[in-house]
Amino acid sequence: MVFLVFMWLTLRFTPIVAALTTLAGAALAALLGFGLLSTLPLTQPYAQHLIEGFLGQDQATLMRFGEYKDALNLIARYPWFGIGFAGVPDIDLYIGVSSVYLLMAEEMGLVGLGAFVLIMLIFFANGWLAFRGTGKADPILLGALAGVLGALVGGLFDHYFFNLDFPHSVTLFWLFVGMAMAAVNGREPSERVRADDH
Repeated sequence: MVFLVFMWLTLRFTPIVAALTTLAGAALAALLGFGLLSTLPLTQPYAQHLIEGFLGQDQATLMRFGEYKDALNLIARYPWFGIGFAGVPDIDLYIGVSSVYLLMAEEMGLVGLGAFVLIMLIFFANGWLAFRGTGKADPILLGALAGVLGALVGGLFDHYFFNLDFPHSVTLFWLFVGMAMAAVNGREPSERVRADDH
């Protein structure tokens, strides 16, 4: 939702004004939501759990910090090409972390993670150029871009869009990437020329 508001604002304002306005609105909405969450009697236990999570005091957060530390240890031993998808060669390490990016670095190394980041940068650059070139909002393109961006942000704290144990989620991620690129390449030739000139 935040991404869609940002893209809409870029049609009316400069990108920096649109970004600052979007961030301010998202921060205000988050503060209002947390204020509401912490004042209602029914939701106070959830608010307390959320605060403990941000402070790193609950068990789930401490376990996640342990996963991150172990993932960084594994990446330090096998930095360039990772350990692959078969399993861990050392008995004192395990594979599995709640972060798409750390999981990629564990399995494919920094080379594979760098290739993924490069592909995503090219993907968003093409989407941005197509959006700015036409001057109108293509709903399929905006929806696919927002979906991929949401998955990438969620991937900071979750692993479902890369983990091979969840092939339906991985397929859904790449389906959204493909839909966005089809929306970019499916434009009228005159729209493509205008987008390429910018």
